[in-house]
Amino acid sequence: VAAGPESMVALARGRTRGVVNGNVTPTAAFVLNPDVDTDTSELSNRLTRTLGKDALEFIDAQELSTRLLGDGIGQNVMLLGAAYQMGLLPVGLEALNQAIEMNGVSIRMNREAFAWGRLAAHDLAMVEKIAGLRPDRANPPAETLDEMVARRAAFLTDYQTAAYADRYRRLVAEAAKAELPGATALAKAVARYGFKLMAYKDEYEVARLHTDPAFMEKLKAEFEDGFTLAFNLAPPIMARPDPVSGEPTKRRFGPWMIPVFKLLRAMRVLRGTPFDLFGYFPERKLERALIVEYEARMRDIFARLTPDNYDIAVEIASVPERIRGYGYIKRRHIAEVKPREAELLAAFETARPEVVAAE
Repeated sequence: VAAGPESMVALARGRTRGVVNGNVTPTAAFVLNPDVDTDTSELSNRLTRTLGKDALEFIDAQELSTRLLGDGIGQNVMLLGAAYQMGLLPVGLEALNQAIEMNGVSIRMNREAFAWGRLAAHDLAMVEKIAGLRPDRANPPAETLDEMVARRAAFLTDYQTAAYADRYRRLVAEAAKAELPGATALAKAVARYGFKLMAYKDEYEVARLHTDPAFMEKLKAEFEDGFTLAFNLAPPIMARPDPVSGEPTKRRFGPWMIPVFKLLRAMRVLRGTPFDLFGYFPERKLERALIVEYEARMRDIFARLTPDNYDIAVEIASVPERIRGYGYIKRRHIAEVKPREAELLAAFETARPEVVAAE
């Protein structure tokens, strides 16, 4: 919000100072517009360019509030405490304490949040240490191409097999080899969006995620003993069509699905083989066809890459960014991006080196 256009027009270097939550919280705008910018580094840089580094204090208030108070809701009062400690508020401590008390909601927690905010403004490193945050967490270094590939390849190994991850590595390696001198944008785009296509969420992946020990540990940490699980699913064979839209609707399944999930997780190595029963459904065929098409298209582009068509190549590699959702939603997005993809491919074909005529 601080880096949004509505706020930026009211900011001025030398006049405005900011105590900013370094965490990006999804809002209703994200639901309505999935292209909302949630890149924390770019948002932070935008504010820094406008106000100057010395006028800003970035605090990961949401994470600190969750760790120190047990609830992220205290983040705003924590920022208020930091702003007070920095001398940025024209209101005294007694008035602020009285306002917290008069609000009548979570008075003790809000007082503690305010105090933690004051302490964070005085010694942020100490507060982060108490909360158990890594020292480099607030300003992590940019991820290198090798780090991007390693992290995603590890995911794909667990998602499918080591051979599947190697298939991904080979494609990115070819992109890196074709790169222009000193450039990495194309290889990073292939690393990001080739992975996105390969890691589509099917029945096996839903089962793997729900039987991940970390998932159950998180549930046990957040809920008291005795809770039960229910799953809202739309299996291709059992899903009933909606009477209005005709699209499949979800049904509620009980905790007996856990053993079924464990079986499906073990069967994920069958994905893409003749023994993959789910692979015969049109949706799964489409998802796998997208991977093959992407690999072939990018390899053709690697072979014909020039400085003049480089930016277009990066855009082509990034087309899968707009293919989102599952089922009929994904099919709709695919239909929407195809015209744009065709335009980019045509532009790539016509891009030629500029010729300067000598007199």
